[in-house]
Amino acid sequence: MATNALPARVKTITDSEDDVIPDGDPSSTSGLLLERLQAWKHMCGYLENYISAVAKDQAARAKDQEKVLKTLSNPLREGHHFDTALGGITGLFENLRANTQAQSNLYTETSKNLSGSVLPILERLHSEIKNKNKEITHGAGKGSKAVDQARLTSQKHIELLGQQAAHFDSTGGKVSASHDPYVIKRGILHRLNKQVLEENNNRQDLIAVQNAFAQFESHIVTTVQTALNSYNQFMSGQADRQKAMFGDIASTASHIPLNFEWTSFVKRNQHVLVNPHASPRTMDGVSFPNDKHRSTKPLIEGSLERKSRGGLGAIKGYSVGYYAVTPAGFLHEYKDNDNFHKDPQPEISLYLADCVIGAVDGQRFTIKGKDSSGSKIGQKMAITSDFQFKAHTNADAQQWHSVISSFALSSSSLPTSPVESRNITPITTKFEEQTQGVTSGSKSATSPRDGPPPSATSPTSASVGPYHGAPASNALEDRKYVEKS
Repeated sequence: MATNALPARVKTITDSEDDVIPDGDPSSTSGLLLERLQAWKHMCGYLENYISAVAKDQAARAKDQEKVLKTLSNPLREGHHFDTALGGITGLFENLRANTQAQSNLYTETSKNLSGSVLPILERLHSEIKNKNKEITHGAGKGSKAVDQARLTSQKHIELLGQQAAHFDSTGGKVSASHDPYVIKRGILHRLNKQVLEENNNRQDLIAVQNAFAQFESHIVTTVQTALNSYNQFMSGQADRQKAMFGDIASTASHIPLNFEWTSFVKRNQHVLVNPHASPRTMDGVSFPNDKHRSTKPLIEGSLERKSRGGLGAIKGYSVGYYAVTPAGFLHEYKDNDNFHKDPQPEISLYLADCVIGAVDGQRFTIKGKDSSGSKIGQKMAITSDFQFKAHTNADAQQWHSVISSFALSSSSLPTSPVESRNITPITTKFEEQTQGVTSGSKSATSPRDGPPPSATSPTSASVGPYHGAPASNALEDRKYVEKS
């Protein structure tokens, strides 16, 4: 008489699914947590395989006991994630192997109960672990990629600064406005600030993931305990001997502290995991290669007022901006001195060697030249304009004029001003005195209404008409760094 084939549990997971290499570098936080999820998923897969094999074994009446034991013969994958001490997941699987060896007879009803009640718990847990993996991959994993991209961008600009600083040294300070090391440095500070923000945001995401991991692992252990307690309930009905064996399995699982594995895991990997008690990163003390290179230090910087060009000057008057004279010989204008909230780009860049600076009139002085900021086409189309500046005090104006004169040509004539002209003292910088070998005394200039402007004392005045030339370039070691008092 033919007998009907006994029901058998179909394997719910495949080797190809569990053999997939987890995304992420195990040395990073997100990569380590993703690998740990893989370990838990494989642990759950082991339990599913185990219960499935036990159900088959019940149907075959001990014929396939060796197969059951074989499912547990291999060490746990990513076993280094579990504590090897007794009382944890590793100890649980050792207990399973020992009790499986002693199993004798299982019945068809027990096989059905295992297939219909215990396995679904583990299958749902398996799905939850997979969903958790996707959650981290699309959450903290993307944040880590954003941090890597920000770091790559910062590194590219730092390398660019190194190239332009070397170019600055090799060409004697002749660089374009866009490649001025000072401009590049400010761009680096902006990108480093953006990198720090990305790192801090990713750090908060990873801390939240770590905190959620502890609760999730407690849920995993609780679910495993629930599944094995149900497993014990069905199997203990077979016989007292089997009841004692499976009771031992459930007891071993039930005595695992909910945070046993997580606490041990944190202790073993504290050098990789994020410390939630550490302070967030700030820009204080941030340094990078060539950030203190002499080409990045302005000879003078601070706020000045500039009169709008053209007809708008009479309407708008003077507006405040932040200015810097760099060792490369540029006068850069910025809206403010903020490097962090936006990428600082010069509003105006004057190459002082091609400019002419007028004499100081109280707090005011004028520079005549072309704006060299912007694209190459815009630079070619730029026209020569008069840039009228006003400092906060007369002393500030003298200080700015002295530094700019070391690069630009100086005009002996006073700038045209709508206010009444005042008597001023001709400017002779210390650098000019040392170069010409003369010392100028304080001498009052005549008013434009009293007589012609005084003649220049520079040796080059005869060749350039009403202008006298200050040295357009000199060794950077001889330039004095001037700070705004």
